[in-house]
Amino acid sequence: MRVVVASQRLDEVPGDAVVAGLYAGEKKLPGGLARLDRAAGGQVGRVLEAEQFKAKVGQVTHVHADGRRIVVAGLGPRAETTAETLRRAAAAGVRRARDLGARAVAAEVLGDRLPARQRAQAVVEGALLGAYGFERYRREKAERVVATLTVVEPDARHARDVAEGVHRGETFANATALARDLVNTPAKDLGPSDLARAAVRLARERKLTVRVHGRAECRRLGMGAFLGVAAGSAEPPRFIHLIYSPAGRPGGRSAGRARKRVVVIGKGITFDSGGLDLKTSEGMLRMKYDMAGAAAVLGVMGALPILRPPVEVHGLIAATENMPSGSATRPGDVLRAMNGTTIEVGNTDAEGRLTLADALCYAVRRVEPDEIVDVATLTGACVIALGPLCGGLMANDAGLASRLLRAAEAAGEPFWQLPLIDEYKEHLKSEIADLNNVGPRGGGAITAGLFLKEFAGATPWAHLDVAGPAFTEKDLPLAPKGATGVAVRTLLTYLTAE
Repeated sequence: MRVVVASQRLDEVPGDAVVAGLYAGEKKLPGGLARLDRAAGGQVGRVLEAEQFKAKVGQVTHVHADGRRIVVAGLGPRAETTAETLRRAAAAGVRRARDLGARAVAAEVLGDRLPARQRAQAVVEGALLGAYGFERYRREKAERVVATLTVVEPDARHARDVAEGVHRGETFANATALARDLVNTPAKDLGPSDLARAAVRLARERKLTVRVHGRAECRRLGMGAFLGVAAGSAEPPRFIHLIYSPAGRPGGRSAGRARKRVVVIGKGITFDSGGLDLKTSEGMLRMKYDMAGAAAVLGVMGALPILRPPVEVHGLIAATENMPSGSATRPGDVLRAMNGTTIEVGNTDAEGRLTLADALCYAVRRVEPDEIVDVATLTGACVIALGPLCGGLMANDAGLASRLLRAAEAAGEPFWQLPLIDEYKEHLKSEIADLNNVGPRGGGAITAGLFLKEFAGATPWAHLDVAGPAFTEKDLPLAPKGATGVAVRTLLTYLTAE
């Protein structure tokens, strides 16, 4: 979808459809919608009255007038306006226009309670995310698509802010769409080598620095935990390291104008069978999604050169499958992580934390960052605790946790902080090694977080468990059934915060 900005009145912009907003409980139509109503001979008002349109968030109706469709999107109560209500209204409005056959859609910068830049970003994010579709494997592609979205702001005083918001919203949405595309791709077509090739391609397009380590290099680095997970797969593992530097050469503290160095780590299990502790067929069905953290990191890294934040960012992905075979790691085996910590494998289906352990060790030793954030579809326990729409956050640093929670709220992606209870470290004790990779069933998400914390050391670190919200089994306001691209917009908001 091509996005353009127009400094005209909504009723003056050509197109197949226009999208205007309406607050709940307000009988008088706002300026842009009032002009559309007059041009339509009062038809808009009559339809709203006949339908008893409540203008709830995401509620839409439409009118055919003057050869085009006028779509009215509900914004909810004016006093409760948030960026998320505007995203959902824009998504619903553009989807309705698309379903009515419109290819060129004009949408006003919805609402009036927030700054113009924020509203413009929300409208574009909502429109693009709400209209997303994954059709790579369909012979018959969707016939009804929106080719052009014109964002309309008639007040010239807001022109610059609106243009910046549109640019930011388009970048955030496209980064999320990239992550969704990767997660939606079947594991047969997206193994560890494919993920590495996608990273190299992205680096070439965005002028990022990239390094890809194979099995031999990972062995030389001492990544025994990561390679233990990879041992059962015929697909070779790949450890991916992407670097964005705002200016100059990355890697040195004097590089350019970077004010800090951040590592983002994504869990990259391209398919998780459970290993020798095999999952059920039902539990295995969606396990192509177990690299959603890695997909989020690629989406973020691709967006940074466009947004140009003054932060040096390293994206790390330990990519492998977790498969059963004669060479697979067995329950009871002991693995040695990059920092020398030995880990007894209590369950081969708790593999993500093993790969992340070596990624954390690599980050601490090789990158020496100011902060680390990992994103992982890590535990079913987190889904039990928080449901399918909310991710869990754990951190060893209160300031980092607060910044991420603020970013998540601004992005409209719910996260809830869980405590890292020191007493639960008892659950990770092993009789023969430094740690066990699993504990008892209760508090499983926290136990997993405590395991990862051991490898972050003193570096400020946060863990985002997205096992619930990374994939949806039903259509959501901003995502159709399938991958959601969760955490991309949260991380971009966090990394670009002023």
